Amino acid sequence: MSARRPRYWALVAGLAAAALALAGCAAGSSGSGSGIDSASPSTEPKLSGTVTIFAAASLTEVFGEAKTIFEKQHPGVEVVLNFGGSSALAEQILSGAPADVFAAASPATMTTVADGGAAAGAPTTFATNTLEIAVPKDNPGKVTKLADFADASRTIAICAPEVPCGAAAVKVFQSAGITAAPDTLEQDVKGVLTKVSLGEADAGLVYRTDVLTAGAAVKGIPFDEAADAVNDYPIAVLKDAPSPDAAKAFVDWVLSDAGQKLLAKAGFGAA
Repeated sequence: MSARRPRYWALVAGLAAAALALAGCAAGSSGSGSGIDSASPSTEPKLSGTVTIFAAASLTEVFGEAKTIFEKQHPGVEVVLNFGGSSALAEQILSGAPADVFAAASPATMTTVADGGAAAGAPTTFATNTLEIAVPKDNPGKVTKLADFADASRTIAICAPEVPCGAAAVKVFQSAGITAAPDTLEQDVKGVLTKVSLGEADAGLVYRTDVLTAGAAVKGIPFDEAADAVNDYPIAVLKDAPSPDAAKAFVDWVLSDAGQKLLAKAGFGAA
């Protein structure tokens, strides 16, 4: 028996040391671990509430997608989109319409809002867009070039000159030395697109992005003079934004790599 006791007590001591080591590892893992199950909660405040975006009509489809993505990333936020002609939206903002963000189709309309004291900070250009000729899919008017817009025998639709797509149209006609003969002046680019897609106009000037979203309903015809009237799209948080934190987060997302990829996919140019 006496010969076995040293070996017995050595075994007991070894088991005790192993148990202490395991206990130490368990205690250490509760503080560090893999970071999957035991990660500390985020200290950033979660966004909540409603964020209202006033945006140019040409942003309808792409901002609709942005809304879906942003709301998924921020479950406590509801994004409300209000689309229209940029100049009309600017007037609504200056008249006190509750809005958090303004995304315009031209710097001029954003300047109107900023000069009126309604922007919270300097606007940022987030995309560009160019004009294309749009014709119905069967092109009954046989329109092939910008000069055809001067033909009074054709039914022509363009935007009114006070809205960005109309101001761009004026520039391209001047650049090409063309006196256009429009039959209708629409208050936003979607109005022009609708006239063309329904066959109520032989041709119209819309943005390249609108031709893409219309799909098979219209045919787009690029023209060289469009390069003389590229539209910059600025965005800004508004001074009296009811949800300023969510508004800033939305603007940041639009300017992020993910937002820029979505815009590029929709046919917008880089800022």
